[in-house]
Amino acid sequence: MQIQVKPFTVHKRVPLTISRGTTATSTNLWVMVEHEGIAGWGEASPFSIGQQPQLTETLLAQLQALIPKLSDYTPYDRQAIDRFLQAEHVLSAVRTSLDVALHDWLGKRVGLPLWQLWGLDRQQIGPTSVTIGISSPEAAQQRLLDWQQTTVVKAIKVKLGSPAGIAADQSMLKAVQAVAPTAAKLSIDANGGWSLDESITMSHWLAEQGITYIEQPLARGQEDDLPHLYQQSPLPLFVDESCFTSADIPKLADRVHGINIKLMKSGGLSEAWRMIHTAKACGLQIMFGCYSDSALSNTAAAHLAPFADHLDLDSHLNLRDDPFVGAFMQAGCLVPNNSPGLGVMARDGETTLEKQH
Repeated sequence: MQIQVKPFTVHKRVPLTISRGTTATSTNLWVMVEHEGIAGWGEASPFSIGQQPQLTETLLAQLQALIPKLSDYTPYDRQAIDRFLQAEHVLSAVRTSLDVALHDWLGKRVGLPLWQLWGLDRQQIGPTSVTIGISSPEAAQQRLLDWQQTTVVKAIKVKLGSPAGIAADQSMLKAVQAVAPTAAKLSIDANGGWSLDESITMSHWLAEQGITYIEQPLARGQEDDLPHLYQQSPLPLFVDESCFTSADIPKLADRVHGINIKLMKSGGLSEAWRMIHTAKACGLQIMFGCYSDSALSNTAAAHLAPFADHLDLDSHLNLRDDPFVGAFMQAGCLVPNNSPGLGVMARDGETTLEKQH
């Protein structure tokens, strides 16, 4: 099989601020796997959490080094390819780009969208949340009002963990609530920005505000503090930065209520499947999230969305120049279409990377 890679830069309509900083642009990688006249597409998006930051330059170098080593494989060899990538200690975002491309190739080969190939029910897909970054109360209100001008808002994720402290968090959330649709589900993501004491205090205050759940209240590395918070919190706790793959789930099962699966962390759709079933076996809820992903990756995650209790796949909706079109918004839900594979097309009609090289 032949593999091609093209970097592309996307710009957010509104920069997103979380407890760790602000992001306005991202340079991602478009990966194309070609075999038997069929091209499968995948994406690698950079992110900074974990033992090694997965920077665009590092991801690109790994992919370019892998291209000749993978030329003798075919898309039918997914298990062998997975073993090879694990042995090569390939970063998870690189594995994701290849795994998603191979799934896209298979769906196109058999002429079925992935959700149908897997026998899933799109009617089970719940609303995807729109994200409000850390800002002033006035800016947070305006951001939600802007979201309501562009899509149906049935779920809202508010980023807290402000460096200014929990009083600032509370003021911002109250401002968002003042303009939120009455029936919208609100959740909180602190991105590890609170101490244990702050997390306990905020969990009780947020419960009084009718919040649905709290995501990643404590920083990655503080998992030993989660049992105490688990006992004290009246709200369900989800982890994101603390959970990368299925191997992380059993040791978290006694201290959280759910996990956030992101394709870039997990290594692709294959590992996302394992995480779904491991989490369910451990009695945990499931959500899907994203980084600065385009419609390509969010569409890939949307094919597994019928399994999710909560969804946060809105990053592409905040891009000014997303090069891809895939899953569509329907009544606040991100729904994969009926086209084979991922059902993703290039916005400008491009179907090959060759003329970009």
